[in-house]
Amino acid sequence: MKSQEEELLDGQDETPKQSLSWTQALLATTAPFQQISFLQVQQISPSALAYLGDAIYELYVRIFYLMPLQRSGIYHRLVVEQVRAETQALHLRSLIPYLRDTELEIVRRGRNAATGRPKRLNPEIYQQATSLETLIGYLYLTDYQRLTELLQILHIEKE
Repeated sequence: MKSQEEELLDGQDETPKQSLSWTQALLATTAPFQQISFLQVQQISPSALAYLGDAIYELYVRIFYLMPLQRSGIYHRLVVEQVRAETQALHLRSLIPYLRDTELEIVRRGRNAATGRPKRLNPEIYQQATSLETLIGYLYLTDYQRLTELLQILHIEKE
């Protein structure tokens, strides 16, 4: 007799092909629930935007790996690899050609706000990772559609 987990995993080798991906659908349910004015967003520090962006980015990655169903240890390994500062820095560099002037300014503000870092990290890597998180936090509050466009450009690999 199969366990409940084996039944869930049985036949889940491929991600369903739909016009609206799982990631888009699930991330859409997390759209900002509280309207914040543009003036209020401008008053939020880059560090606070990075704090928010870190959470949104991790949620996006967790949703991305949700299907096909896997064991929690595998989810954890995949997500940790994507939320590492080194990977975030790579993602930021891959997005630079697609960014608008206002977004580049947010990235610059995020880079300049990056203070203190783990000793294992090169300061430039930490600044780039913080810049990506700042951009994600900013776009989450100001232009959710644009955020989803940029997140879909990232080269996150399914294993």
